[in-house]
Amino acid sequence: MIHLTDEQIAQFRKDGFLIVDKIIEPEAAAAIRERFPPIFEEGIYETGVKPDEVNLPAGEPPYTKQICNAWKSDLTVARHILSENLGKACAQLGGWDGARLMIDNLLWKPVNGRSIGFHQDSMYSLWIDKPALVSCWVAVDQTTADGGTLVYIKGSHTWGEAKPIMQFHGPEDDLKEVREWAEQHGLELELVPVVVPPGGGAFHDGWLWHGSRVNKAEGPRRALAAHFFQHDIQFNPELMKIGNGPIYGKYKKFNSNEVDESYFPITYREDGYRTPGLDEYLEKGIV
Repeated sequence: MIHLTDEQIAQFRKDGFLIVDKIIEPEAAAAIRERFPPIFEEGIYETGVKPDEVNLPAGEPPYTKQICNAWKSDLTVARHILSENLGKACAQLGGWDGARLMIDNLLWKPVNGRSIGFHQDSMYSLWIDKPALVSCWVAVDQTTADGGTLVYIKGSHTWGEAKPIMQFHGPEDDLKEVREWAEQHGLELELVPVVVPPGGGAFHDGWLWHGSRVNKAEGPRRALAAHFFQHDIQFNPELMKIGNGPIYGKYKKFNSNEVDESYFPITYREDGYRTPGLDEYLEKGIV
């Protein structure tokens, strides 16, 4: 269980992130880690539903592998991503009265795996009328500062809205865009790596600059991430072509900006509401 103090919430809003030694139990991290080979290498989806994105770029040095919305495909992943406790924590940090899942990510960075360019998550979610996000990143391996872990730029959530970066996966210069942005605005970069045991991780503001560097450790770096909106969002039809709108715009209804809970479930609300059928799905895999 995640129990946030007033001091932790204040720190999150000041720095743009909060590092926590335990978000899920180590045993839960191990269970998720065991699901990586069947999902990534064998394409085995427990529920029979394929994830929304399967990004397995080839090359040497290797790239980070990415699966998006594995909650639809695997119940072990879903039971943590869609937990009321996780949604509540993100809502508390965001100052919201409820939270709705935008997307999850399974991330597998192999030894010598290339970097992920530093970026702002919310810049990719402008297809929603309230693009502010709170994200949670959970390590399922022990992380180290040189092992390709998540890295934050402290306080950068207050730096304003930049453009989406040119190269997300494996850029030669992972800090290029944020360095240029900082130089233009007279700002300095303070990099903070997330070093935690399995099950530990961090929460971050959607406007915080972050990325991950080359994995120089002896083992892979695997992680689970979830990005949450406020519960009462709607589609922004004028900006559907920006960010990952072209992917998730397929869930927009005709003549309506309503966001369907079947695809973007509400996992926590102060009045106790959760998307109907969600708990039955987590228990039995029934849609």
